[in-house]
Amino acid sequence: MNQTENITVKTTVNDIDWANWKYTEHAVLCFIRKEGKVLLIHKKTGLGTGKINAPGGRIEKGETPMEAAIRETIEEVCVTPHNLEKMADLHFIFTNGYSLRGHAFFADDLTGEPEATREADPFWVDESEIPWDRMWEDDPEWLPLALSGQKISGRFIFDEDTMVDRIIDKISSF
Repeated sequence: MNQTENITVKTTVNDIDWANWKYTEHAVLCFIRKEGKVLLIHKKTGLGTGKINAPGGRIEKGETPMEAAIRETIEEVCVTPHNLEKMADLHFIFTNGYSLRGHAFFADDLTGEPEATREADPFWVDESEIPWDRMWEDDPEWLPLALSGQKISGRFIFDEDTMVDRIIDKISSF
């Protein structure tokens, strides 16, 4: 399926030729965990404006996903994450033709204190109190697995903000 083709809402993840799938954008997320809490943001700009997510954004040319996760976290919340580990490989197709490949990293330490920026308002939340109802619909499907230490690969189809299909696989490594 070409990245610019629209798909119907009836399309399922099993209908997609993932081996030849091409994404529109390549991005990262960085979840920083410390003392039973996770650093999240109220997203103020871009895809997902108004939702709660982790710091992250697009990978720039010549940048590795891990480098992008560190840079985006510094830009969005003014902290440097440490000891990053990739926990999820995420593939999103939207029925309007947009598609995104994402890498989710977890960090276990940071330098600095989170600060609000033009892009995000950061806040710490207890992992048992993550506000799932204010996040993307896929997050409650894969993030608890990753928080429990499981590496995952996820494929999702969205019609605007509504998830219409998904497959999540537990994997041993990237």
